[in-house]
Amino acid sequence: MENPDKVQGTKANAVDLPWGLPSLRIAPANKNDARKWKVELHRRLHAEGHGELAAQLASTPPMEDFLSSVFSLSSHLRDIVLVRPSRLAIVFKDRPDAVFSHIVDETAALGTTGLEDAQIMSALREAKAKTALLCGLADLGGWWNCEQVTHALTRFADAALGAACDHLLISMAQAGKVELANPSEPQKGCGLIVLGMGKYGAHELNYSSDIDLILFFEPAQMRFNTDDLTTLFTRFAKSLIRLLQERTGDGYVFRVDLRLRPDPGSTPLAIPVGAALNYYEAYGQNWERAAMIKARAVAGDREAGNAFLKELAPFIWRKYLDYAAISDVHSIKRQIHAHRGHGEIAVAGHNIKLGRGGIREIEFFAQTQQLIAGGRLPQLRQLRTIEALNALEKERWIDTRARDELTNAYWYLRQIEHRIQMVADEQSHTLPDDKAGLTRIALLSGARDIARFSEKLNATLRTVERHYAGLFEKSPELTMPGGNLVFTGDDDDPATVETLAAQGYSRPSEVIRAVRGWHFGRFPAVRTAQARELLTELTPSLLGSIAATGEADTTFAAFDRFLGGLPAGIQLFSLLKSNPALLRLLLLILSAAPRLAETITRRPHVFDAMLEPAFAGAMPGAKTLASRLADALERTTHYEGLLDAARIFASEQKFLIGARVINRSLTTDAAGAAFAMLAEVMVNAVLAGVIQEFERRHGKVAGSRICVLGMGRLGSRELTAGSDLDMILLYEHDPAAEISDGSKPLAVSQYFTRLAQRLISAMSAPTAEGVIYSLDFRLRPSGNAGPLATQLTAFLKYQHEAAWTWERQALTRARPVAGDAAFCATVAQAVREIVNLPSDARKLSSDVREMRALIDKEKPAANVFDVKTARGGLVDIEFIAQWAMLRQRTGAEAAPVSTLAMLQHAGELIAAADFDTLCNALHLYNSVQQVLRLCTDEKFDPAAAPPGLLHMLCAHTDMPDIRTVEGVLKNTQKAVREIFERLLG
Repeated sequence: MENPDKVQGTKANAVDLPWGLPSLRIAPANKNDARKWKVELHRRLHAEGHGELAAQLASTPPMEDFLSSVFSLSSHLRDIVLVRPSRLAIVFKDRPDAVFSHIVDETAALGTTGLEDAQIMSALREAKAKTALLCGLADLGGWWNCEQVTHALTRFADAALGAACDHLLISMAQAGKVELANPSEPQKGCGLIVLGMGKYGAHELNYSSDIDLILFFEPAQMRFNTDDLTTLFTRFAKSLIRLLQERTGDGYVFRVDLRLRPDPGSTPLAIPVGAALNYYEAYGQNWERAAMIKARAVAGDREAGNAFLKELAPFIWRKYLDYAAISDVHSIKRQIHAHRGHGEIAVAGHNIKLGRGGIREIEFFAQTQQLIAGGRLPQLRQLRTIEALNALEKERWIDTRARDELTNAYWYLRQIEHRIQMVADEQSHTLPDDKAGLTRIALLSGARDIARFSEKLNATLRTVERHYAGLFEKSPELTMPGGNLVFTGDDDDPATVETLAAQGYSRPSEVIRAVRGWHFGRFPAVRTAQARELLTELTPSLLGSIAATGEADTTFAAFDRFLGGLPAGIQLFSLLKSNPALLRLLLLILSAAPRLAETITRRPHVFDAMLEPAFAGAMPGAKTLASRLADALERTTHYEGLLDAARIFASEQKFLIGARVINRSLTTDAAGAAFAMLAEVMVNAVLAGVIQEFERRHGKVAGSRICVLGMGRLGSRELTAGSDLDMILLYEHDPAAEISDGSKPLAVSQYFTRLAQRLISAMSAPTAEGVIYSLDFRLRPSGNAGPLATQLTAFLKYQHEAAWTWERQALTRARPVAGDAAFCATVAQAVREIVNLPSDARKLSSDVREMRALIDKEKPAANVFDVKTARGGLVDIEFIAQWAMLRQRTGAEAAPVSTLAMLQHAGELIAAADFDTLCNALHLYNSVQQVLRLCTDEKFDPAAAPPGLLHMLCAHTDMPDIRTVEGVLKNTQKAVREIFERLLG
């Protein structure tokens, strides 16, 4: 054979290799060894009739050097080529992507070609060897990145597994065991479900990976000639393992692992779907939920497989945030460290997958957060680790830095994992602990020496460990700074009494007795051992946080009542233990906001949304809220379910707005707009659902269009937590239409009246889930005496000819909030024209004064804290603003509707000093009203109010004590009433 050194540099009869040149440099551990394998490669190529490829390599020194270096470092890749050099010729025949696609297509077709078992086993193993060679070289030389390699390995696994399943199903059919629904496509409709799990399910197979499978079968979808399907498909599973895993002279295809199936120690290799669903519902563990995150239907009846996963979704993706899953998932990680010796970070002998800072920590980092929030946020339900990290960053569960650092670390560690496995095709994740072995991995990774390799690897592992530890590895403290906490035994522990007294509890013995009752399972929430264990871990921080409120005894009693109302506690205790800030907010609500406390007592899962990172940021916009509501409603299957889902969503979002106000991340002025935005989103969604259900029975009226006109505080975007929604329903239709076109037709006027009634019922009917909003239609023409729905022409006629001044006042705050967009624009323009009608200034002032006097008489304020109706209160400011709007008039396309905007629009009608007084008063009143409406349904009496509520009022009004608040309110109301009488007197 010609010496390859002599032919290098010549291009006689050589053609450029389709792959081009490697972009990464792999240096050999020993140059003499590399030279030896270079010579041997040329010898084998010539001996097998591949002289042209030998010439191409000889004329391309960088490629030749690359191959010889790889062969000197990887016995596995070297043997693949030297045993059968034609494999290298096939791989280099075209670009990597094209060659790989051809291999996959050929492999996928093997199962239906009528081969015998031995033949298909040989063919699959030959395809695997080509795939291993192609992926190994493409990875090491930089033609493919790590993501492309993992995806390619997974594609080949799909093809090989599919071919094996085709072959076995056809064999079963030929033996008369089953009848195939589609003989030309054996897997289609066959009733056999093959799920790929772990890295296989996620398209993330590593270089020498096992494939984790679970086999189910659906008897109802199969045609079979046996009474024992379990035995039949258990034999199928064993044959599948043999086809893929058995080592022959040609090697093996994939090692197959079926141990992720339900209860693998006592169940057959293939399980009926019904039995599997029953198992997951009754006995499924959190680790199985985590495993199912990556489950994918990979072979068999994929349609049935996808249906199975869809049915299993409620088990995988809990409806509420699932912080209880953290302990289970993290305990697995602790066991790995404890039993396998992976507790420290090192380079020599370090396990890249299971060790600290390794691949498993990145996977757990993503998967546990997916488990926690995936039920509420479907966008987190990603199979692939990197896609999960991207989704977590997008939803603000992690920051951009965490995503980028973990993404880079993941692919770097996966590359190292591949290099470890490429050496000898071993399913290993552990770095060598000797210098020669480490040098081999370092060189395969493109590093020049162990030192540089170790430096980068150490930095990567530390980065992963930091992110993982920050999320999971904070152990609970079971003692309180300054003393012990012991709640066992019949007698009070003196040291515990002393500790609690020092913390500020005036009745420590009552606290001890209550906590002892928790431990004895006095409430439903603490009936289980796990719940009591979690509460025990939470108790020290809980008692410390309660003491920190300054009202230790009162707040503790409120928490005890709250605990007594909970139906279950595991999720909530896990959540509070993981989030001290949330615990502090809960205690603030319990001590200061009885109304919100009642909400969380009845529906503790409203806390879930407070755990989402977005809660600490800006309020979500209308589009975001509407999208989240749509996701919640899509999961319902009938009309009543839709309304219940809307009730739950509304209750939760009202609570979240209130919680933002209480922790002062949302100002009281902004709260009005936030409550109004939520109300508008709810009205639109519920109206759409009502119309759809109504039309199903009664059809449509030709040319009908609807506009819901928001009035009062809904129109002016100044809602509070307890506000009703004032509205008017307007409509129009084709003049010729007389009845609707449904199976139960209605006359036109009856049709829209009934539709309005349906909307009121949907929004306001009390159920176990509460109400969405109470609706008030009394501002419609003729009030309660008029029809619930009004035709636009009749509405305009009434407003022009018969409306009272107070009704024109009301229209200053009117704006369309739902309905047909074009019709709403028409209504908005018509309302502006009515508001702009000329007014008799003297009569206008007189009418506004009379209406205010009537309110003074019929709805007198209980005290100065009743800031709405108090003399000089909110009604005075609103009437001044509305009076100014009707006096000033505006031709603007978008007239102001909020009280502040109307005051700003008043111009010279209101003197500058009066304007400042009114604006300051409006801000003060809004602060008081928003806090009081959030916190209590009762008339506010400062002498009987909880201390926490008094503190909150002072904080939101920036005043030192409640007496000061009361005094400022008196003076402000007096000043506002003087302005009212001066302007309208």
